[in-house]
Amino acid sequence: MLKITLSLFSAFLMFAWYNPLHENDEPRKAPQTRIDSLPNASSWPSELVLTNFTGPDLTPSPACLAVASTGEVFVGVDMIGSLGKDPGKGSIVKLVDSDNDGKVDKHTVFAMADDPRGIIAMGDKVYVLHTVFSKENGLATGMDLVVFEDKNKDGVADGPSKPLIEHISNPKFLQSRGTDHATNGIRMGIDGWIYIAVGDFGFHDAIDRSGKKMTMLGGGIVRVRPDGTEMEIYTHGMRNIYDVAIDPFMNIFTRDNTNDGGGWNIRFSNQIQSGEYGYPVLFQHHTDEIIPALIDLGGGSGTGSLYMDEDTWPAKYNHVPMMADWGRSQAYIHRVTPDGATYTQKEEDFIKLSQITDLDVDASGRLYLAAWDGAGYSGSASKGFVVRAVPKNWKYKAFPEVKNLSIKELVTILKSGSATARLDAQQELITRPAKQATEAAWKLASDKTLPLYTRVAGIYAYEQITGEAGVANLVKLASENDVKEYVLRALTDRKGNLKNVPTELFLSAMKDANPRVQLAAEIGLGRLGRLEAAQALLAVKVPASFVPPAKDVEGPHATPNSPIILPHIAVRSLVKLNAVDASVKAIGTENSTIALWALRYMHDPKAVDGLIAAYKKSSDPELKKQILVTLARLYKKEADYDGSWWWSTRPDSHGPYYKAVTWESSPEIKNILTEEWNKADAAGKQFYADLNARNRMEITEFGGEEVVAAKEEVKVDLDKIRNKKGQVGESSIEDVMLAMAKINGDPALGKTLFTRQGCVACHSLTKGETMKGPFMGQIGSIMNREQIAESILKPNASISQGFASVVIEAKGGKSYMGFITQESAAKVVMRDITGQLYTIKTSDIVSRKELEDSMMPTGLASALSYEEFASLITFLSQQKK
Repeated sequence: MLKITLSLFSAFLMFAWYNPLHENDEPRKAPQTRIDSLPNASSWPSELVLTNFTGPDLTPSPACLAVASTGEVFVGVDMIGSLGKDPGKGSIVKLVDSDNDGKVDKHTVFAMADDPRGIIAMGDKVYVLHTVFSKENGLATGMDLVVFEDKNKDGVADGPSKPLIEHISNPKFLQSRGTDHATNGIRMGIDGWIYIAVGDFGFHDAIDRSGKKMTMLGGGIVRVRPDGTEMEIYTHGMRNIYDVAIDPFMNIFTRDNTNDGGGWNIRFSNQIQSGEYGYPVLFQHHTDEIIPALIDLGGGSGTGSLYMDEDTWPAKYNHVPMMADWGRSQAYIHRVTPDGATYTQKEEDFIKLSQITDLDVDASGRLYLAAWDGAGYSGSASKGFVVRAVPKNWKYKAFPEVKNLSIKELVTILKSGSATARLDAQQELITRPAKQATEAAWKLASDKTLPLYTRVAGIYAYEQITGEAGVANLVKLASENDVKEYVLRALTDRKGNLKNVPTELFLSAMKDANPRVQLAAEIGLGRLGRLEAAQALLAVKVPASFVPPAKDVEGPHATPNSPIILPHIAVRSLVKLNAVDASVKAIGTENSTIALWALRYMHDPKAVDGLIAAYKKSSDPELKKQILVTLARLYKKEADYDGSWWWSTRPDSHGPYYKAVTWESSPEIKNILTEEWNKADAAGKQFYADLNARNRMEITEFGGEEVVAAKEEVKVDLDKIRNKKGQVGESSIEDVMLAMAKINGDPALGKTLFTRQGCVACHSLTKGETMKGPFMGQIGSIMNREQIAESILKPNASISQGFASVVIEAKGGKSYMGFITQESAAKVVMRDITGQLYTIKTSDIVSRKELEDSMMPTGLASALSYEEFASLITFLSQQKK
């Protein structure tokens, strides 16, 4: 806690207590509030009914969940947590509400799986993403995407899991840190792919069932077929996404947080295939090169995601991404509005749930939400719960086992208004005899009278069933404007089926009036890999917004910019094509800007030679300048990633590379830049100094600024830093928690700090003292060291019972704020922060509201060393009177 005087500390809290901002902290219109003492949400829309489904007796520390179409709930119990290291504490629990009253009737431990982070329940199969530990030494060896089967439906997996992807997270940092930035949620789209949210640990040499190996530096989305083949990167440049929300038309949304020079601000994004989102090296100072997020929402920590598309739900809460935020203990709705090839959005509060981790819905419309509820960074056997949410007047309608249905019945379900039902029926349809399934899928795809979501489901079903054989029919269907976008995507969705896909169809679509069709064409041309597409891609116009931020100015990385989407994706496709010759040829033409943009990423000697030749040939000063900008960007490249390092929770975000190295054409680039620098006058030399600084070329002669060495996650020598003042404030919360697990601290020093740091201004330790804020004399019997540490570092994360502050409005215009110390049917006894005691008749109470935020400000421990903080929490953990 900060070294401030007792009087200043008290004054600060008094200000917080009576801050007039609290007058505006009104709940949303007509919210429902908690109605019983069981674990439940604390507020939700009045149009919904929420009930407690399970508590920590069945689902402690629920990290993720999935719901089968038929209503069985699979919860990933994670007793290791985000920073724990001990295996053997994770499981998948299956929960059944057989009489549909909102309460669990049957439960089984479906399978054992450590650190479960994502689940999909589909028919007899349950897909799980989880950490794998060595049986020999107990150390994490990576994360795997696996599938369990339960063909006899006894609630227990039939046997061991089968791996689909192995090593899809970095074992080195799973061992040193835990799963806090590892690979996370999984969800299946109507295209039949499993989409995987990858945190910024990234991975090295992940391997799928075909033997394909892949490496990814940093976070993003990876996808794979349900049989574990065709693994590929979908998007790149995210920090630590925990899940993806996928709508019926394959639009994908994520909630991520990135570090803005030390903060963790939430960004809501539309994930566009092949897009680059820039974390950590582009999203601040090279924002002209990224797809920006749709909004920056301030601090938070995104977790589970779901696109709600169920016709049993009220229109107000349907057809929307629902995003969980663990840090804010809140599920949000984002109302997305089409904007060119992307969207704009408006965020709304939805359901408040203590440290919400995940949410999913079944085909009857039952939404389930999991809450971590203060289980801490290493899990807890006594914390965590699941709730069920349904619309008022909702009536249960059983959803059948699709494997028992005829093709005709499956087709009927594919016409329904439930995305959950449609996906289940589609995945069953593609397993049926090919001739009948093909006919059924094609009828759905081609019937103009059907809803668009049904036709899209039919298009993707037809593509999955027929493969190359279905190309000709899909090409004909692409002539219809209503489905052209989806047909183009389906035609190039599987790289093994591209042989007979005509390039001309996509080149023609580049001229379509619909920007979404143009986008699908650009992505498709990149996947087709045919160089003849380069000219069309180079003809995409670049908007005036394509400008780099000014020096030392953070760019607009979270501002919707629909005009940048098409040129951005065109550039990504040009790079996939390695269209060096066409891009060089376009220098100096009307397509010069996009050509130079694409050449920034083409570390090819031919690109460098072409740029230098164009520079020497040109007499246009502005063009020559842009060529030099491109050459400076090419001087270095990102080092090949070997999995031995990670950039930590607060990486250097200067860019344009994280671990930059020179390559074979670097000397040639340096020569031309040096020649021109020698010719420049003093004013002209500043241009080269700025290039040197912006691109971190480290060419000493040019000046600019000193390059800071890339900061990586290294083995911390606690003995060297444990007594460094302010170390708590300089570290991420996760790093502090890791250190606290290794430093015991001195309780005698902790007792001194409790007084010296001003804690006694608000907290008492013995019953004889004047009671003010929450009593600390028994805190050690309520919380362990980890929980105490978290409550100080993140006061609002989980406010324990008895520690919440309450506002009471009483008759006569009187208002009281404080902690409830005693309550009966006739009266409420409250103590305010000064220790003043008030007795209020219950008959006089007009309104009563529990504050969502702790009265303890954040950052109070920032000035302490690790040793001091450890001492303080050890002292508090021993208070068990």
